[in-house]
Amino acid sequence: MAGTKYFCPAGRMDILFYRVDSNNQESRLDRLLDVDCQMNRSRLEDRDGMRLIFRALSHRNYRLFFGGQGISLIGTWMQQIAINWLVYRLTDSALLLGVVGFASRIPTFLFASLAGVLADRWNRHRVIVITQTLSMFQAMILATLVLTGTIAVWHIIFLSLFLGLINALDIPTRQSFVVDMIERKEDLGNAIALNSSIVNGARLIGPSVAGMLIATLGEGMCFLLNGLSFIAVILALLAMKITPKKREAKSAEVFRGLKEGFSYAFGFAPIRAVLLLLALVSLMGMPFTVLMPIFAEKILQGGPKALGFLLGATGVGAITGSIYLASRKSVLGLGRIIVITSCLFGIGLIGFSLSRLFWLSLFTMFLTGFGMMVQMASSNTVLQTIVEEDKRGRIMSFYTMAFMGMVPFGSLLAGSLADNIGAPNTVMLGGITCILGSVIFAKKLPKLREMARPIYIEKGIITEELP
Repeated sequence: MAGTKYFCPAGRMDILFYRVDSNNQESRLDRLLDVDCQMNRSRLEDRDGMRLIFRALSHRNYRLFFGGQGISLIGTWMQQIAINWLVYRLTDSALLLGVVGFASRIPTFLFASLAGVLADRWNRHRVIVITQTLSMFQAMILATLVLTGTIAVWHIIFLSLFLGLINALDIPTRQSFVVDMIERKEDLGNAIALNSSIVNGARLIGPSVAGMLIATLGEGMCFLLNGLSFIAVILALLAMKITPKKREAKSAEVFRGLKEGFSYAFGFAPIRAVLLLLALVSLMGMPFTVLMPIFAEKILQGGPKALGFLLGATGVGAITGSIYLASRKSVLGLGRIIVITSCLFGIGLIGFSLSRLFWLSLFTMFLTGFGMMVQMASSNTVLQTIVEEDKRGRIMSFYTMAFMGMVPFGSLLAGSLADNIGAPNTVMLGGITCILGSVIFAKKLPKLREMARPIYIEKGIITEELP
């Protein structure tokens, strides 16, 4: 018998087959070999796909950050749910829900642009350690007031404002710090997507845990556990080995730099369009979260557990979206995805406003979370791709203002509207507005692509002009 050696290129082994006199037998062996090669190749592609999704975790500093944030953000979501429920329990007022939301986010709108400039001048690592420590103290003070029975609404508003001031510096600094943790810059987009995944993974777990804790032990336990969760991220930050970077002190040029960044952002149509759509969605769509206690308690008759499950469903949709984005290999096509997911977000909000069935509300919250997360993270990635390097910090501060800075105004508007036209109609109005905004963006998309194309060619994202 003559021996024939077959080699499967996709595998890690070669298999020895022996010819036999029967041609049919040899043919069957060939087919078996083909099937084996295809299965092996499929297994390797699956493994490579997982490596692609989690490739940013190969960087030690980012791995520490990812783990620490994953724990801390669960506590953050628990606190957010507990604050909304506590305010509604104490006041039974949709307007005051909006006021608390306004107080927690207005500092981001007012100071994020300045913080973006400071993040380019100060030691980002040290700044984040300080801001996370201050956030821990805020949570502990809130827990003490609730557990001792001395909490009042004005305490919540003041402490929400204090946390908002911390976040105004923390968020733009953390956005910029991602670059410092990633040695291979081609992994930056993946790191952004994974960041979104831990935020939304926490959104999945935190509200569900908060709903159960509120129902059994009260809101104070949520605040206490949030305070303790900051220990994880602070220890992770202290364990990092960050190479110090020399930063020039240009304090005299801060306001000139802000003006230059503003002119650049709103003078270049692709950046302006992405920021304006994001701001519109944040203003009219995102504040649905502050009205969620009303839906859980009065419309769906479910109480705090229902609130946790509804926001958990939003988290499932959001983390699904972040995994989808992390698996993408290129930024090409993100403009179309921004349009589609903005529409999907609006459709989810309209469906939620009309639903009176708990299971249907969960499904619409899944759609809302998916659309919200993908639109937000896609906008982030597009901006990071087309921005000039020396203006990155300022553009990301404008991104923070558009994404989070508009939410306080939306919260105040939503609370006021809900008192007059009801929470369902308020959420429906927000959904309709998001859809209209995405339609306007879609009409401008071909021209925006033409303007962004030379940047993509220069950066090697596309190799030649397209017809």
